[in-house]
Amino acid sequence: MNKFDALTEAITQEIVGFLVTDRTLDIESAIALLYNSELFEKLHDKETGLYLEGSAYIYELLKDELAGTS
Repeated sequence: MNKFDALTEAITQEIVGFLVTDRTLDIESAIALLYNSELFEKLHDKETGLYLEGSAYIYELLKDELAGTS
């Protein structure tokens, strides 16, 4: 696994955990919510550099997207 894949995987796992805790979702629902977001697409685009940011910051961006303020 290369550095990009390792970082995006770790961030994905942490964000799923945040969603489970904050929104009281089951893991499958949290994964679906994240995977279907625009943010997830950006996270997996190396050119955005988003994968270099912290999970908490990225989660805030996701919350903004879900609230319709992105």
